Amino acid sequence: MTAIKHALQRDIFTPNDERLLSIVNVCKAGKKKKNCFLCATVTTERPVQVKMVKVKKSDKGDFYKRQIAWALRDLAVVDAKDAIKENPEFDLHFEKVYKWVASSTAEKNAFISCIWKLNQRYLRKKIDFVNVSSQLLEESVPSGENQSVTGGDEEVVDVYQELNAREEQDIEIMMEGCECAISNAEAFAERLSRELQVLDGANIQSIMASEKQVNILMKLLDEALKEVDQIELKLSSYEEMLQSVKEQMDQISESNHLIHLSNTNNVKLLSEIEFLVNHMDLAKGHIKALQEGDLASSRGIEACTNAADALLQCMNVALRPGHDMLLAVRQQQQRFSDLREQFARRLASHLNNVFVQQGHDQSSTLAQHSVELALPNHHPFHRDLLRYAKLMEWLKSTDYAKYEGLTKNYMDYLSRLYEREIKDFFEVAKIKMTGTTKESKKFGLHGSSGKLTGSTSSLNKLSVQSSGNRRSQSSSLLDMGNMSASDLDVADRTKFDKIFEQVLSELEPLCLAEQDFISKFFKLQQHQSMPGTMTEAEDLDGGTLSRQHNAGVPPPISSEKDMIRQMMIKIFRCIEPELNNLIALGDKIDSFNSLYMLVKMSHHVWTAQNVDPASFLSTTLGNVLVTVKRNFDKCISNQIRQMEEVKISKKSKVGILPFVAEFEEFAGLAESIFKNAERRGDLDKAYTKLIRGVFVNVEKVANESQKTPRDVVMMENFHHIFATLSRLKISCLETEKKEAKQKYTDHLQSYVIYSLGQPLEKLNHFFEGVEARVAQGIREEEVSYQLAFNKQELRKVIKEYPGKEVKKGLDNLYKKVDKHLCEEENLLQVVWHSMQDEFIRQYKHFEGLIARCYPGSGVTMEFTIQDILDYCSSIAQSH
Repeated sequence: MTAIKHALQRDIFTPNDERLLSIVNVCKAGKKKKNCFLCATVTTERPVQVKMVKVKKSDKGDFYKRQIAWALRDLAVVDAKDAIKENPEFDLHFEKVYKWVASSTAEKNAFISCIWKLNQRYLRKKIDFVNVSSQLLEESVPSGENQSVTGGDEEVVDVYQELNAREEQDIEIMMEGCECAISNAEAFAERLSRELQVLDGANIQSIMASEKQVNILMKLLDEALKEVDQIELKLSSYEEMLQSVKEQMDQISESNHLIHLSNTNNVKLLSEIEFLVNHMDLAKGHIKALQEGDLASSRGIEACTNAADALLQCMNVALRPGHDMLLAVRQQQQRFSDLREQFARRLASHLNNVFVQQGHDQSSTLAQHSVELALPNHHPFHRDLLRYAKLMEWLKSTDYAKYEGLTKNYMDYLSRLYEREIKDFFEVAKIKMTGTTKESKKFGLHGSSGKLTGSTSSLNKLSVQSSGNRRSQSSSLLDMGNMSASDLDVADRTKFDKIFEQVLSELEPLCLAEQDFISKFFKLQQHQSMPGTMTEAEDLDGGTLSRQHNAGVPPPISSEKDMIRQMMIKIFRCIEPELNNLIALGDKIDSFNSLYMLVKMSHHVWTAQNVDPASFLSTTLGNVLVTVKRNFDKCISNQIRQMEEVKISKKSKVGILPFVAEFEEFAGLAESIFKNAERRGDLDKAYTKLIRGVFVNVEKVANESQKTPRDVVMMENFHHIFATLSRLKISCLETEKKEAKQKYTDHLQSYVIYSLGQPLEKLNHFFEGVEARVAQGIREEEVSYQLAFNKQELRKVIKEYPGKEVKKGLDNLYKKVDKHLCEEENLLQVVWHSMQDEFIRQYKHFEGLIARCYPGSGVTMEFTIQDILDYCSSIAQSH
């Protein structure tokens, strides 16, 4: 153990300027036997620090390392477990209890004894020793307790000390003088023992020889002791005198401390009182303003606003710990609460009266707007109410229940007011659309309600009547019904467009101004957000407002945006139904009005979404736009359906089909309306559907036609379609334009060939036989030797077609073509010129066969190409 102690001192504690006083080999109780060492150490520098260090052997096993250290002053209890029986277990109580088992009881007792001595010397007996033998502690005091406390470190414990350089030199000289010092240690030890005895004897003889000097020394010591006693007596008297002075100084020091403490407390008390007075004192002027301030004048509103802000600051002051226990503070807080409640009731009552008065004042101005297509201006009312905006913000933060009640009352009063104004406004718009009040009754309007009346059957009757009025030709071949374009002139349609635009232009600033006012007056945040729509399932009566938060607690910002939308929906709940009624009326007046409404509504929706995609205006107009788009699609579908239901007359020629003319009118109108429009894509889709319907139904009518040849119906109508598309230059219908041109060309050629037929029928049969012989392998120059196709037969056939007969046949053909074609498309000359070209082509074909099959015969036709041109020109001019 000594070697281990020396190694630990050298390797661990000496580098840290510490001295190792005691060591014990231990392991933790109840666990695997992992041995370590507990070491008691002191520092070599002043002030002395006493520590207990746990040292453990490293995992590699070749050196020790310092694991943990505790200050001995943190040791509270040393428990030896048993004071009578030998027990190697003991506990050390630091911040927690450490249970140890020593390798032997002797080591444990020695370590506890060392701790006891260190406690006596440095810690003034602060450590409690439990279950420790008193005999063990008494043995640790060799000559009284004071000696252990005042003695040096060497008196406390036996400490191993190294030899200094002088001692090492003396030992080396002594060992050099003895040859057997190294080879025979026992002989060297005996020699040293003999020399020590000789020295002891010499010392004794020297002492006995100096007895006289000893007696003199003893006498001097006695006198010194007497002097010491006298000095101690004087010191005792001085100590008694100083003790009284010390007591007086202690009293003075204690008195000064109490005075300083009192002054400190007074300063702190003054600071607390000043804090409460400065932060919880409401001026009398503010109190008077809250209790009696005039809420009708601007000066009174400003005074009440300042007083309310001051009251809020006093109520929201952050009290320091303990303030709320002061009676005066509680009384002041109760006074503030009473003032707040009283002023909140007075403010809510005044604003409710203002809301009611606004409804009465605004109603008186409705009469002057009854004949004008304009909505009353609410700006003066908003301007007057915005003076209370700061007070509303105060009410929202202090009494949310009253704030919410004002919000609901405002919605109730304003919704009724706006409903009257908007319904009267739409009544004027409907009257202006229909022309007169008498006409408005014809369209199902009566009274001042401005609502469309009558059942669905009456609306259908209206549709039949309006479509019947729009028929301009009683001899039309098709019963187009409601699909037909309106016979209202451009001025009437422009009038409808202006009225509808004015309606939207009046509603848009009204909604935006009200939404802006609600945000400012009720202090609700409105930010840009993702587009959203309100559903009918939402509580428009404000029920969700009270369910979204606890009573008296303002909602979060996201909920405030919903509150703005819900308030707008409640206030303007009649806008969407009225707009839908107006749209239905416009659609019944003229189905093409849906084009105007689609463009105007799309533009206003686009504008509203750029301002705020989630606003009430954007959402409402978006919903109405869906209805307009549905009406537009229905208009297109009705046109296609009525194309499919078309019936043609069996007694008259067809000509240009009415739905082809309707498509031209629709396309021309649509191009003028949708110029630079935002929803051009909707029109392009409608174009595609309509043109395909026109193509299919033109072919259907052509197949069913009995009076007019199929090719004529196809040729004339596709020529009209091609001309329309070429004139309007609709980019999405370029493919259809090319297709229409191709169909027109194909059917023109087909009609020409069919109508021209074989004007020289016998000659045509003759040459068909010639071509058949050539096809059978007979050479062309040998065909004239065939009996049925000799020169005489050829001359006989040619004589049957003199110029006079040819001209007569062409004249009959011209009359026939003129009878088939319609006048409005003006294709007669085009068809006649094509027939002339086809006849000349046949003539040249016959001449070529004569030249090849009958060379040198001198046989020719009895009329020339020039004769054909003259005949055709003469016939055209004569008609």
